[in-house]
Amino acid sequence: MDSESGGSAAPDPNSIKEDPLSVTATATATPPTGSQQGGGESSSSPAPPSRYESQKRRDWNTFLQYLKNHKPPLTLARCSGAHVIEFLKYLDQFGKTKVHITGCPYFGHPNPPAPCSCPLKQAWGSLDALIGRLRAAYEENGGLPESNPFGARAVRFYLKEVREGQAKARGIPYEKKKRKRPSAKTTAVGVNVSVAATQPVDCGIASGGVGDGYDSGGGGGGTAAN
Repeated sequence: MDSESGGSAAPDPNSIKEDPLSVTATATATPPTGSQQGGGESSSSPAPPSRYESQKRRDWNTFLQYLKNHKPPLTLARCSGAHVIEFLKYLDQFGKTKVHITGCPYFGHPNPPAPCSCPLKQAWGSLDALIGRLRAAYEENGGLPESNPFGARAVRFYLKEVREGQAKARGIPYEKKKRKRPSAKTTAVGVNVSVAATQPVDCGIASGGVGDGYDSGGGGGGTAAN
């Protein structure tokens, strides 16, 4: 997967000097408030973009700059999944995640006791989130879903390989935690409590009033136990 795709030359390394995935989002111009507009109402000011939107815009501009500095230069219309993978590999030089090589004594060790000379790369989670933002930005800027290079099968396969490779090298499995469901025993206890509560209480009060009150609350108690 480290081989360059398409035989194209690497982009100018001076084009992107900082890690696009870790640097704080580029500040955008703050819309003028009502007082700055000369008497306009502050409520009419557009809301500033969310953190996600700012990040998505910055990622999109970074990718366009990458295409522009590519040798030879690439246009968005000619961009394919192979070029997207090339872009992801290019970003590895800014990575901060230690990924042990096969011959490293700490390969598969989640907490290495000492430093090693293995390379730093972009974490799988960062790349996966980046592709999600770029995929949305592509369609928001007029691209067709069926021609979206960020959703190409080759890109999905590459991300899967990165995920599995980093999991083995770092000894950190990427598994979703299963949501715990209430056991049948817990449910049975809740039902028993509810049934016991509905029994009339012999304390000199009409059993109808006490029974009605506990009966209406008994269902809620059973639900809470679940």
